[in-house]
Amino acid sequence: MATVATTTAEKTTAEKKPVTDEKPERKQQRARVDDRFKVFCGTANEALCDEVCHFLGLTRGQALVTRFNDGEAYVQIQENVRGADVFVMQPTCQPVDMHLMELLLMMDALKRASARRITAVIPYYGYARQDRKDKPRVPISSKLVADLLTTAGADRALVVDLHAPQLQGFFNIPVDHLFASPVLVDYFKKLNLPNLTVVSPDAGGVERARFFAKKMDAALAIVDKRRVEMNVAEVMNVIGDVRGRTCLIIDDLIDTGGTLVKVAQALLENGASTVYACCSHPVLSGAAVENLVNSPITEVVVTNTIPLSEAARQVPKIKVLSIAGLIGRAIQSIHEETSVSRLFN
Repeated sequence: MATVATTTAEKTTAEKKPVTDEKPERKQQRARVDDRFKVFCGTANEALCDEVCHFLGLTRGQALVTRFNDGEAYVQIQENVRGADVFVMQPTCQPVDMHLMELLLMMDALKRASARRITAVIPYYGYARQDRKDKPRVPISSKLVADLLTTAGADRALVVDLHAPQLQGFFNIPVDHLFASPVLVDYFKKLNLPNLTVVSPDAGGVERARFFAKKMDAALAIVDKRRVEMNVAEVMNVIGDVRGRTCLIIDDLIDTGGTLVKVAQALLENGASTVYACCSHPVLSGAAVENLVNSPITEVVVTNTIPLSEAARQVPKIKVLSIAGLIGRAIQSIHEETSVSRLFN
């Protein structure tokens, strides 16, 4: 059996540390002594889990995640969880299927170990873009994943910035939907950007951009685009006046970066003076890092729902903000049966 990682192993400090949350209500808590409140994680983003545990004053739950030589996953929970309120943190980022399988196996192990309640904490919910039948004979993958999570033992789910909010309806268990926007808004307010216009890169993101613009007291613009094939988008035109203005493109995720770069170019062609961009999930697949480096975007601000690749950490224009405090507060609210929505008031 070949060992890939253990969730108790110490990690070296990443070269690019996320900027921590400065909000008083999201500051770390004092150490807890509560053997019925536990947080575990797989191998996808152990650094974020450690930050959340530090915030909550907890020690991360001990679990062994290994793989056989053929790649088959093996999980063992290494402490007593009988009757415990357990949270399993795992974004389903690259490699998506491997991390999803780890999450499912961990929850099944916890269920069979008699945990009282299991909450799947998924900072990035993979397969969220496959939420409908847009072509003949294709699956609705996001619904299938939701069913798998429930079957594996999840009693509830905690997710961050779903690709579409209506995905909550795919779950037959309670879902708490967090938004990274408070952390992003705090950062951009401090920059005090002049003549700011918040830009939605497509029609589907208008609600997200409108919320952001309201919080920033900024104007709103929309870029109309036409997607010609998977991961390839052709920008059409800009709806709204951006001439002489600082533009901030906001999206839920950046995948290959192709759409983002084309939107930035369209804004500059329409007279924008400077372009910033931000998103919750830095998927950054394929040539994304190279695309961002060569783009006219001044700065790309992301959160640490997904760990950055080594190449991305070397790019000065990519800035990482931490949402550990936000997730930690939400976990605390779920455990204590208090309101989660108050985090966004």
